[in-house]
Amino acid sequence: MSDLKPATGSERMTQLLSVMKAAPDEVAFAELFRFYAPRLKSYMRKLGAAEDIAEELAQEAMAMVWRKAHLFDSDKAGAGTWIFAIARNLRIDAFRRQKRPEVELDDPTLMPDDPLSPEAELDYGQQARAVRAALATLPSEQATIVHLSFFEDKPHAEIAEQLGIPLGTVKSRMRLAFQRFRKALGEPVS
Repeated sequence: MSDLKPATGSERMTQLLSVMKAAPDEVAFAELFRFYAPRLKSYMRKLGAAEDIAEELAQEAMAMVWRKAHLFDSDKAGAGTWIFAIARNLRIDAFRRQKRPEVELDDPTLMPDDPLSPEAELDYGQQARAVRAALATLPSEQATIVHLSFFEDKPHAEIAEQLGIPLGTVKSRMRLAFQRFRKALGEPVS
């Protein structure tokens, strides 16, 4: 490491990583680690990682810097750019793993439903027609709210904002619409 030129900040870090590219150097790595590990952890926290995950990702990124230093090219990027790219990619990989849970093929919830009996299909069709008929009898302001809530899957607060009405009005209209549905379907109205 004696062949380093006097430098500070990012230029020094790039020099240290270049030294590690030539041959593993624990002293150079220690200085890189002290400089980048806290910054990587902070970066991970800003990306939304929990404290323990941020720490783990920062450690993993620095371990990868140690293992992959021979791939560093100072003509293409500085040390910071290269190291943060490694960290960002690790964060993306961790996020993907987190979002894709392992699927158990024997899970009963993944099994298709048994086909409906002809009687059940007939009953289902009759109920669907009754619901459509009840929906057609709703006043337009109630029908609009039911449509936005159930067919467009919008929360009540978003419906209120979209229609420019109070949230309580949305909830009241929804309740009135359900009362009409129950009455049309022959269910007791509370």
